Amino acid sequence: MAQITAATVKELREKTGAGMMDCKKALSETDGNIEAAVDWLRKKGLATAAKKAGRVAAQGLVAIKVSDKEGVAIEVNSETDFVSKNELFQNYVGKVADIALSGNGEVEDLKKMPFENGKDVQGALTDLIAKIGENMNLRRCKKIGVDNGIVVGYMHSAISAGIGKIGAIVALESTGDKEKLSALGKNLAMHVAASAPVCLNIVDVPVDMEEREKAVVRDQIAEEDKQKGKQTPADIIDKKMIGKIRKFHESVVLNEQFYIMDDKKQIKDVIKEASKEIGAPVELKSFIRFSLGEGIEKKQEDFAAEVAAAAGK
Repeated sequence: MAQITAATVKELREKTGAGMMDCKKALSETDGNIEAAVDWLRKKGLATAAKKAGRVAAQGLVAIKVSDKEGVAIEVNSETDFVSKNELFQNYVGKVADIALSGNGEVEDLKKMPFENGKDVQGALTDLIAKIGENMNLRRCKKIGVDNGIVVGYMHSAISAGIGKIGAIVALESTGDKEKLSALGKNLAMHVAASAPVCLNIVDVPVDMEEREKAVVRDQIAEEDKQKGKQTPADIIDKKMIGKIRKFHESVVLNEQFYIMDDKKQIKDVIKEASKEIGAPVELKSFIRFSLGEGIEKKQEDFAAEVAAAAGK
C-alpha cells in the first residue's frame, strides 16, 4: 500500500474541502491515488467536484488579441509571480499575442514565427530568460474565427490591454447589427471568464469526463439509498441519474449554463432572444477561456531532501 503523507492529505483537503480523517480514509481506500480519492469522497457525499485551484502552480501571464473576425489567446509561464510584473516580460507577451493573431493557432508554429532583430518568437524568449534569470515557457495558443459575424474578447482584471490571468474570447456568427452583436459578445465573454465552461454543446463533452461523472453519480445514488436501507435496481438508478447529469451539463457546457447576468435563462436562450434584437440569427460558434496555470500540477518541494542532497547525504 502507498504511504499516505501529510502533504497528500493536505492536497486532497484543498481539492475537496472534506475533513482530514475522511481524506485519510479516502486515500487509504484508494492506495494513495488522489483522483480516485476525490471520486471516493464524492460517492460518499463528502465532497463536491475537485477544485482545480489545488492543482495550479504556474505563474506568468495570459494574453488575448482580437480583430473583427479572428481572436487568439496565448499563455506564457514563468517560475514566479514577480516576473509577471516585469515590463520586459509584459512587452514580450503582448507582442507574441499580436504575432499569434496572424498565425494558425498552433503553439509550436508560433514559436518559429519572426519576432524582431532577426529572432523568432522562441529565440526572443530565450534571450528574455537570460536577461531576467528565470525559466519561462510559451505554453499554449488557440485561435478561433467567424466567416460572418464578430469575435469579442474580455480580460479579467487586466494589468494592461488584453493581458492578465484569465482571458476569454467568443465567436458569434451572424449578419445582424454589429454594434448589438458586439455588446452581446462582450457579455458572453465575461460569462465565459466567470463560469469556466469546458465545451460548447453537450455532444462536445469529453467521453471520459462524462463516463467518470456517471460512475460517480451512480454510486452516489446507490450509497444514499443504502443508508436508507434500500437496494435500488440498476434501471431505477439510471432514471434517477437523469436530473443529476443534467446538472452536470449545466455546469460544464456553455450553452446549457445559466447566464451570470440573469440566472433564470440559459445561454442558448439568451442567444435566441438576442437574435430578435440583432435582426438576424446568431450562432455562438466557439469560445476560448485561458486561466493562468490551469492543469499544471503543483511542484512539491522537499527542502529537507534538498539540503541532504547538497550535503552529499
